[in-house]
Amino acid sequence: MDVDVLVIGAGAVGLAVAAEFARSRRDVIVLEACDGIGTQTSSRNSEVIHGGMYYPTDSLRHRMCVEGRRKLYAYLEARRVPHLKRGKLIVATSDSETRKIEAIHATGLTNGVEKLELVSGATAMAWEPALTCTAALWSPETGVVDSHGYMLALQGEIEDHGGMLAFNTPVVRIEPLGSGGFRVATGGIEAGVITCRRLVNSAGLHAQRVAGGIEGYRADLIPKLVLAKGNYFGCSGKPAFSRLIYPAPVDGGLGVHVTIDLAGRMRFGPDVEWLAEADPDAVDYRVDPTRSAAFYDAIRRYWPGLPDGAITPDYSGCRPKISGPGEPAADFRIDGPELHGHAGLVNLFGIESPGLTSSLAIAEEVRRRLVN
Repeated sequence: MDVDVLVIGAGAVGLAVAAEFARSRRDVIVLEACDGIGTQTSSRNSEVIHGGMYYPTDSLRHRMCVEGRRKLYAYLEARRVPHLKRGKLIVATSDSETRKIEAIHATGLTNGVEKLELVSGATAMAWEPALTCTAALWSPETGVVDSHGYMLALQGEIEDHGGMLAFNTPVVRIEPLGSGGFRVATGGIEAGVITCRRLVNSAGLHAQRVAGGIEGYRADLIPKLVLAKGNYFGCSGKPAFSRLIYPAPVDGGLGVHVTIDLAGRMRFGPDVEWLAEADPDAVDYRVDPTRSAAFYDAIRRYWPGLPDGAITPDYSGCRPKISGPGEPAADFRIDGPELHGHAGLVNLFGIESPGLTSSLAIAEEVRRRLVN
């Protein structure tokens, strides 16, 4: 074999997986179709380190988020990657929303999320004078991270251990070998073939396409891809809040929330814009300025003092969902040999939020599935 472990996709999760194997002295190569690390989902998000209180108990999203958050903070400290525990208030502005955040609190406690606390609206508004709410859930373990700095640290660790990254190298076809391992045909300027013992499909928005190119892989084991675009608006001037402010969750996401990045810049989003076509290459990442009206309405529920003309289109991202509008949010899929029968293969599907937070825990889980 040319290499022990081949990872497809150089986003946060793919890099974390590659670093996990490289750390254990495995030969690793990462194949990336784009010209750099984290150019898609991993660089088009809120850069929030999530607590883990939203997700059904014992789901992969719950376990990977809580374990991953703890691992991530330790990793960021050790590697001196910029990050900050700003803390988050999930706010209610009605009785029905109060019941929602009470349920989130209960789930969070069961999920082992540290230091969660229900506080009164008066307390939350004393902490954040610009805020209006009737109750809030305080999560001090929530933070923000320089996601590109984190991915650079992972890339450095891979290369320090002798691993390699190959950019502009899309995967065209994958052939399982009868004697074990895989032959992977790649495209790009330097098209070629590489063989590996273990293969990890961490292609994010393109994971279904990659899986569909594996000869003999059962089509019914590949989940549908549903694309949900998330738009962000920026806000100039001094931030109105010192903590992250989230509304009660909405269908498909966590609602239009306020984040303050490491530079102290305030931004709003994402919303949920379900796309009609499941074609990642056709996503238009431009932000439609007319969506600002819905943003103003959503934000003013908890910040009525938001001035007219204060927000401007910023950037957008796209979630690789495997559940659609009106459906229960699907769990992460870490599909190993116990499911599909191909020794040495893991497919990762539906790794959206909290994928960045969960990345180190997902990496450890992938290694466990592939190394006896």
